[in-house]
Amino acid sequence: MTTRPLSYPDDAGVAQLVGRLTEDSKRLVSDEIRLAKLELHEGMQAGTRGAMWLAVAFGAAVVMLTALTVLVSVLLGRAFGNLWAGTLVTGLLELVAGGLMLRHGLALFRRPPYSLPETRDSLAETGRWAKHRGHEA
Repeated sequence: MTTRPLSYPDDAGVAQLVGRLTEDSKRLVSDEIRLAKLELHEGMQAGTRGAMWLAVAFGAAVVMLTALTVLVSVLLGRAFGNLWAGTLVTGLLELVAGGLMLRHGLALFRRPPYSLPETRDSLAETGRWAKHRGHEA
């Protein structure tokens, strides 16, 4: 976002300066709102993408682990001589895999900056500008 330099003639009257201040304030508030909307939109897109990938990973994991549970349980059950031992080991492996996928999905949610850092910086700059203008008057 670019800023325009403001110039006021030395012979401007108080009413004219107040009018310009009002116009500048309206434009500034409008710009701040526009910036906040842009940042919120970007953050929502990133959050939606993360939620989508988390849902896809969850769905795929359920189908895959169901089939894998049956296969590995039977194979390990035959190897150990007990079906319950194969099922127990398979369950532990699935628990580890599910934890890894959950951690990846949560990391995607943490990535976008939901705190609107550009808006906060812009508001701080506006405050400094207003304070500086107030000291000049």
